Amino acid sequence: QVHLVESGGGLVQAGGSLRLSCTASGRTFSGYAMGWFRQAPGKEREFVAGIGWNGGNTYYLDSAKDRFSISRDNAKNTVYLQMNSLKPEDTAVYYCAAGSSSFWPRISWTGEYDYWGQGTQVSVSS
Repeated sequence: QVHLVESGGGLVQAGGSLRLSCTASGRTFSGYAMGWFRQAPGKEREFVAGIGWNGGNTYYLDSAKDRFSISRDNAKNTVYLQMNSLKPEDTAVYYCAAGSSSFWPRISWTGEYDYWGQGTQVSVSS
């Protein structure tokens, strides 16, 4: 079992930045691929970014590719999502997840993840 806790969400103006963190406890964190997903009201949960178990490969939603950066620190059991140049359309609840698929496209599929955090709200005002 892996328990995931996100933090770092909040309200920010368009153009601003936030850094989300997700800390894991339980089974070996370094053995899992990690993903960030988001869900806006009335919309399906979508993949935002993913990182392989050793941090060697990263993947992004097209609209996030030049603005967001995913990283992990296996010594701290933590994965990060640095979000810059935020836009109102980035407003959503952001979830981190742990799964077994480190490569595209499976890393982007919600069904490939075994554990999910409770989510953190990100709101971007115009």
